[in-house]
Order: sequence, then C-alpha cells, then structure tokens
Amino acid sequence: MILYEYPLHERVRTLLRLEHLFRRADVLQQSALPEHHHFALVTLFEIMDVASRQDLKSEILKELERHRQTFIGYRGNPAVAESALDAVLGELDQAYQALGQQHGRVGQSLQDNEWLMAIRSRAGIPWQHLPQQQRQSNLAQWLQAFAPLASSIELLLRLLRDAGSTRKIQAVNGAYQQQLAGKAYQLLRLRIDGALGLIPEITGHRLMVSVRFMQPDADWRITPSSDEVPFDMTLCP
Repeated sequence: MILYEYPLHERVRTLLRLEHLFRRADVLQQSALPEHHHFALVTLFEIMDVASRQDLKSEILKELERHRQTFIGYRGNPAVAESALDAVLGELDQAYQALGQQHGRVGQSLQDNEWLMAIRSRAGIPWQHLPQQQRQSNLAQWLQAFAPLASSIELLLRLLRDAGSTRKIQAVNGAYQQQLAGKAYQLLRLRIDGALGLIPEITGHRLMVSVRFMQPDADWRITPSSDEVPFDMTLCP
C-alpha cells in the first residue's frame, strides 16, 4: 500500500514539509559519503529557510498547549487509561518546555554562525573535503539546534494522524467526492494498492474533498482513470 497525505490547512503543510526535511537530513547525515553530506547541508539550509518564519514557533507552542488542554479534559473519563494519558501529557509538557526555552527564532544560532553562513554563500569552501567524522560531527551539531522543533512537529503530527478514522471507499469511474458539511479537518490521508499503478489527484477545502485517480498512458502522459478504484481514506480533525 502507498500512503499519500494532503494537508487541508497551511500550518499542516509546513509541518509536513519540515518533517520530510528532518527525515532526509537524518538519513543523509548518517551516510559516509561526502556527496550525501553535501546534500544534508543543502537540506539544513532548506530547514533554516522554512523555520525562519516569524510565527512558526508561536504557532507550534499554541498547538502544543491546545492539545494539552484537550487531553487534560479527559481526566476522570473511565474510557481513557490514566497511564496512557499521563504519557501523552508528559510528551506535550516536555516538547513545550524544550521549544519554549529556545530564545528568538528557531535556529537563530545557526544564522549567527559565520563559518556555516560562509559555506552557504560560497559553495567553493571545501567543507565536504573534511574527514568523514568531522563532517558528521558538524552536521549533528548544526541539526541539534532544531531538535526541539523536530520533536514538537513529530508529536503534533502523530497526534493529528491518530485522531482520524479510516474508511474503505470505492471511487466510481476513478473519482470520489465527499461533502464536509463545514466540519474542520486538517489532513487527508489516502492509501492505495501500489500494484494498481494509479496516482491520486487530491483537492480539498473546508466544504469538500475530491479525489481523481490518474494513470500514465503509453507515452507517459497522465490521464484520468475510469476504473472502479478501492482505497482507504482518513480525515484527521
């Protein structure tokens, strides 16, 4: 099964992009190849650009606090295990404190790092020719500046994904639409059998989501499918 995720809120779009960049940087940083370390550095600069948004830190802190208040409201509910509730609240408190204790914008210390900024502005600086262990040490140190942000994003997206309920759906003639009746959703998750060779084209807003399945023809042009397509869809509030 192939999983596709479509953000229905701009904040979630930013979180998904940062999650992808953090994962890519981690994989590249663990490699021994200087070429991979070069692209890990390029990824770090992408993270810096996205994280430099003035309101990003405050938005994430507000989301962490919103989730905290929601989970506190489950206290005393016989259907909720207190141990599991305590664990989630502990994660939320830890993430909030770690991110809140960072002064200024996330990653500001890297913006003030003259050596790193010199590498960014002048690609000819031979950083990738340093010994492997030194390159990996540098990358680990620089990425550590974003560790509280990465942990907060991982937690928020996990809670968001877990909040959705999955339905099995059959797309008639390769298309499906669902009215949302004004209910606010933040993320659409779609799973489809990869053996079908289809690509979902997803659009959505606060009133409706629409899925059209596409397929490549013999000349690799993308055309709509007219087949009955089974898939799983999760809407996360």
